[in-house]
Amino acid sequence: MRRLIDTDQLTMLSRLLVGGMYIVASFYKIIEPGSFAKSIWQYHLVPGSLINLMALILPWLELIIGLAVIFGLAYRGAVIWANLLLVVFITALASTIVRGIDIDCGCFKAGKSATGPAWQALIFDLVAILFSLQLWFSRSTRWRLGRS
Repeated sequence: MRRLIDTDQLTMLSRLLVGGMYIVASFYKIIEPGSFAKSIWQYHLVPGSLINLMALILPWLELIIGLAVIFGLAYRGAVIWANLLLVVFITALASTIVRGIDIDCGCFKAGKSATGPAWQALIFDLVAILFSLQLWFSRSTRWRLGRS
């Protein structure tokens, strides 16, 4: 198992998937922060006074994480943030399912009515965290631009 986790090719695939996911997810949020704020509001988890600030900061954090993971810059920190955000997203989605709130996850588009059940986004995030955890446990350092 250890040999599989440390495989350079699997690690690069995981970097592209996780980093690419964060870059794509950040795109609309940066362009439409107001719509993203509406998506955050639909979760009913964040105090109203923090929603706009979160809608402005989170997309840029996602973009930085995505670029850092793909290029291997500040790598360990970027992987920690990638995993942390995925845990937050999974927890938020699970809480909406438990509370019976039907929302669009706001993952790749903003402020629209629900286009799919929240559990589909939850499954997507659970698969994503498997790749992100592989990055955490992998000892592969090949194709990184940075040393950390």
